[in-house]
Amino acid sequence: MVSPSSPLPGPASAGQPLLPHRLFLLLTVIWAGSLWTIGYLVAPTLFAVLPSREMAGMLAGQLFRTEAVLGVVIGVLQLALCNVMIRRGAMRYRALRWLVLGMLCCVLIGYFGLQPFMESLRHKAQAMGLGVSESPFRARFGMLHGVSSAFYLLQSLLALVLVWRLAGRRTVAED
Repeated sequence: MVSPSSPLPGPASAGQPLLPHRLFLLLTVIWAGSLWTIGYLVAPTLFAVLPSREMAGMLAGQLFRTEAVLGVVIGVLQLALCNVMIRRGAMRYRALRWLVLGMLCCVLIGYFGLQPFMESLRHKAQAMGLGVSESPFRARFGMLHGVSSAFYLLQSLLALVLVWRLAGRRTVAED
């Protein structure tokens, strides 16, 4: 058991202040937890229990929008914390910074890059009085949705690696 006065793995073991490391860890838990909860628990549940796919898609879309904004904010904060820790000598944050940058790129491309095209197709279908799944835009929407889902999956896997690396014990030499 780790007592409050004993050294913790990571930057504290190298004589680094604990606050930036703990903030980084907290932000990682929030981002990864919300990413996994919304994408793999809440969204599938919406499609399973709501009466229409359009309603489920609309609610899921709102949740993914919130998740994307949260991801950008947390990603930028984490990049700043990584830079602070690297300047203070915690070299393990160089690799963590690349993971965060990868996650941030995934959310920027997967949501902010592709979502406007998907939304445009949805509006075109609505103008025809159809849901996108009954419209001539179904195939294009499905392809964009698949690419967006692939970026979400990649972001989720990068989050897993980030959590895994943060949870592992490090020696002073590895910092």
